[in-house]
Amino acid sequence: MGVVGNVGNENMQSCIDNCVKCTQACEECLTLCLKEQDVAARIKCIQTLQDCIDICCLSAKYMIRNSEHAKHICKECTEICEICAKECEMFKDEHCQKCAEICRQCAQECMNMSK
Repeated sequence: MGVVGNVGNENMQSCIDNCVKCTQACEECLTLCLKEQDVAARIKCIQTLQDCIDICCLSAKYMIRNSEHAKHICKECTEICEICAKECEMFKDEHCQKCAEICRQCAQECMNMSK
């Protein structure tokens, strides 16, 4: 059951939660990356974090409203979360490593949703 009523998205709740968590992780990672001394070396990663934030938010919205297109968006989210994880893994900061792990979890949940 949804937060305010039954919209039929019960089977999507785990994926919704992971998309929201991934959005938060990416926002935090992006903020911390902008404070690093080598910020210029992180431009591609920062741009990928922005893409991941946007697609995770969009995926969560589509699932929350039980859209018939949620599976398509989740498929794209899977791909972008995987790319974001790879970018973050290139940096050894703890925040980047944690973000990569959360992105991979979200990618797995979204892949399961897109089937």
